[in-house]
Amino acid sequence: MSEHYELKVILYGIEPLIWREISVPAETTFGKLHKLLQAAMGWEDKHSHEFRHGKGRNLTSVVADGSDVAVIKGEDFKDENELTLKQLIGRKHFPFRMLYRYDFSDDWIHELNFQRKSEGSGKCALIDGERNCPPEDCGGSHGYQNCADGVLEWMDDDYDPSSFDKKAAEKRISKLK
Repeated sequence: MSEHYELKVILYGIEPLIWREISVPAETTFGKLHKLLQAAMGWEDKHSHEFRHGKGRNLTSVVADGSDVAVIKGEDFKDENELTLKQLIGRKHFPFRMLYRYDFSDDWIHELNFQRKSEGSGKCALIDGERNCPPEDCGGSHGYQNCADGVLEWMDDDYDPSSFDKKAAEKRISKLK
């Protein structure tokens, strides 16, 4: 057994909520957490991303891929492939919140709420979730919400916003190394 963090991921700007709960080993890098979030949510990992944290509304501390030119690094930048969750969160009080931003054009903002420490198998795991992740490149939360509300009609007929295929998400997560 190893130390894990349980977190709830909520996609901002969409009602009803789209969320996932996952368990991740404390020694996981933020680079691997990015891959886990992509798999859990159902994103295709086609765009830039970053993690932001800080005090109050000033989320100026950035964790991201140091080679991504789209990321504005700022003064308090950490490379996601070197920094582990435990290094950043280890001594902080729970719950601990930070943001995960994906696709700087559509600007999908996810709240990561690290809820508690637990013991786990050493592997990432999906605990639960609700609702289908929006399709890539659909105009962000505003464009997606307009389509889901029937204001715009572009969504693929096969897409069901209310469904969440937990087994498919678990399968994507199990393929992570």
